[in-house]
Amino acid sequence: MAARHPVVVVGAGLGGLSAAIHLAARGREVVVVEARDEPGGCCGSAHAGPYRFDTGPSVLTMPAVLADTFGAAGEDLEDVLPLRRLDPFYRLAFHDGSRLDVVAGAQRMAGNVRELCGPAEAARYLRFRRRLGEMFDAEWSSFIDADMTRLRGMARPYALLKLAAAGGFRRLDRYVAGQLTDERLIKAHTFQALYVGLPPDKALAIYAVVAHMDTVGGVYFPSSGGMHAVPQAMAAVAEKAGASIRYGVRAERVETGASGVTAVRLAGGERLPASHVVVACDLPRAHAGLLPEAAGDWRLRRPRYSPSCLVMHFGIDRRPAGQAHHTLHFGRRWAGTFDALAAGRPQPDPSLLVTCPESGGTAAPAGHTTLSALEPVPNLAGGADWDRLGPRLEERLLGRLADLGYGDLSAAPRRTFDPPVWARLGHSAGTPFALDHRFRQTAWFRPSGRSRRVPGLHFAGMHTAPGVGLPPVVISGRLAAARILEGSR
Repeated sequence: MAARHPVVVVGAGLGGLSAAIHLAARGREVVVVEARDEPGGCCGSAHAGPYRFDTGPSVLTMPAVLADTFGAAGEDLEDVLPLRRLDPFYRLAFHDGSRLDVVAGAQRMAGNVRELCGPAEAARYLRFRRRLGEMFDAEWSSFIDADMTRLRGMARPYALLKLAAAGGFRRLDRYVAGQLTDERLIKAHTFQALYVGLPPDKALAIYAVVAHMDTVGGVYFPSSGGMHAVPQAMAAVAEKAGASIRYGVRAERVETGASGVTAVRLAGGERLPASHVVVACDLPRAHAGLLPEAAGDWRLRRPRYSPSCLVMHFGIDRRPAGQAHHTLHFGRRWAGTFDALAAGRPQPDPSLLVTCPESGGTAAPAGHTTLSALEPVPNLAGGADWDRLGPRLEERLLGRLADLGYGDLSAAPRRTFDPPVWARLGHSAGTPFALDHRFRQTAWFRPSGRSRRVPGLHFAGMHTAPGVGLPPVVISGRLAAARILEGSR
């Protein structure tokens, strides 16, 4: 297909916008088609009266990934998306009434650990922190910020040996418990396994790098506009670089010919000729109609999805005194809660993530703020009756928040997102966390970022490598753009 035709990107989420920025910045003609009326995809927003809520990721780590993306188009992160580092990054509240603030700086953090767990554990923590950094260094350039569309991408003997020597192929819970002794500190460095859709006793220790990203690298938040400011800034930079973004336009079919992709047909019949196509939307759903049969990927024959979540967003008339931006309230039970999720049942005593950002006047009326509570729940693959289960879990969550000191929120303006809602928003199995990260859904074993049988067809987003989360999804878009710029069809 002649290169005079544009690259068509399906989906103006973080992955699609990342691809568009890198391509447009290098002079390629890019058309992004987005079914919704605004950018964001999974990083969206919702309203209840005068309150605006972020409905996607709430934890922003590794801002250098965004800086590199904007930098590819000659823009500075501080100019287009000012960020502030949270302090604390988040607060961990344990069932015994103790708490641990996760803060910047090794010695400052060790001081908090010393106060909670004693000097011996603080010394162990500092050694563990250094080992996390070593594992992160071994993984980042070789397996996270790297193209895994070919099997040889995993053939990095030196990096694999470093990971093995660091304990990266042990189970996460055993790896952490082998270096820390206080159960609270172990929880503080293993709960992140849920970010990759697995319990700590099933996740590989390589995913300890997630704890490194937020406990060492830090957690950030846009200075204004909430998390939805991220895709808005990316869309603005993409358009400034020359990309065209068409909102309210649904892609209906990727058309192909003997040489690969030829066009994207839109709902209503319009046909956009294309030299390459980047599909950056829910991949299993795309295979159900948008993509040609030849684009099928054996890795999606038996997909294993991450658990989902119940999220309740509230508009409240005052910020709770002393409230951190992120507070994780651990339940009394631990292992049993993961067993319930794996069996497709609600957790008997779930841990809750409560997010209460400083609104800055953009998400709530003056003096008011928003509060969001997230509880892990089974996805729709478990077959639960959500018409019955949903209201029961909402009532339980309201009661739990009241018990934790947030007051009676039953009459507050609110929006609720549960697995059926996530499914209506386009997420397979009703989970916004895509496929889990078991070994056979990691790196090359995750759905490929490039179709082997349809030249010119590429993929970006959570279902491809590197995987779930804001930095990995943005990286997936850059990797798709790099393959196109290298001439790979």
